[in-house]
Amino acid sequence: MGITTKDLAQICGVSRTTVHRALHDGAGRIHPDTREMILRVAKENDYRPDLLARGLVKGQTFNIGVVVLDVKSRYFAELLSIIGAEAGRQGYFVNITLHDNDKETEKSQLTRLADYHVDGIIVSSVNEGDEYKNFLRGLDIPIVSVDNKIADGIPFVGIDQRRAMTDATAKVIEKKYEKLIFVCPPMEDTGKRNIYVHRERLKGFKETVEKYSGIEISYLLDWNYREHVESVLGESRKTAFVCSADEFALEVMKRMKKSGKRAGRDYGIIGFDNIDILDYVTPRLTTISNSVAEVAETAVALLFELIMRKQEGKNWEEPAPCKILPYRMVEGETI
Repeated sequence: MGITTKDLAQICGVSRTTVHRALHDGAGRIHPDTREMILRVAKENDYRPDLLARGLVKGQTFNIGVVVLDVKSRYFAELLSIIGAEAGRQGYFVNITLHDNDKETEKSQLTRLADYHVDGIIVSSVNEGDEYKNFLRGLDIPIVSVDNKIADGIPFVGIDQRRAMTDATAKVIEKKYEKLIFVCPPMEDTGKRNIYVHRERLKGFKETVEKYSGIEISYLLDWNYREHVESVLGESRKTAFVCSADEFALEVMKRMKKSGKRAGRDYGIIGFDNIDILDYVTPRLTTISNSVAEVAETAVALLFELIMRKQEGKNWEEPAPCKILPYRMVEGETI
């Protein structure tokens, strides 16, 4: 069993109150020499704070939950890494769970995190709507959603997906492409799960192409898109793929490479997300950065703001903040 604050008090010849003041940022009246002596003795004896006891006193567990799709996606891997680092700087541990696009799994994970009394949760949700909003509020825990918006009234952090895709599509059209193929396989899951991100990107694409005449439009909106890439490309018109995620763009490029076609030379292609592995792909994919670092940092900061509000007895549910962050075009070699 490790050394306790009672042990430290006996060794140092001071009260437990003085020990607590020394260990917790010198709060209260304590002479600097006394504080230095207590900290030195604590270090020499490998003192470790009892976070559970401290949490019970403050009504905190110093844990937050994060619920996302998976860790295979480079986007979520980056997101989790940054959330973990930001939470760690605040002295918090992160419990990561993966819903794998299953609505009921996500609900059970959130309920379990609530049962463990985590102080707050960040979720990229597969669920959406007012009924789910009521479920989340019933957990009585600060929750921040990222990427997929759940409903008005749930705090949200993301970028303007529709406007970003508008800019991406306009970029392609400016390059005089005569045929555009929009690749967005998650649309096959419409009605089955929350695909807010991809819905918004599809809307941005459609709104943009409607402003131009003489452009041929095709869509690949199911998970068999790889099998149809070559047939929709054709040979007669200058063609570009507009993809709702980098991973789909990379699959298209992989498929076309087998046919001897190179992106940026035989066809154009633009992605979305700016995942980190693009730095190792040739030719470098033109894409939209969805500011994953900023989204993660902002989500953590917002969550801790809500946690503090709750601890102070303030209204932490209303109003529900919605933070829309800037995105940027990342120039590559494929358009």
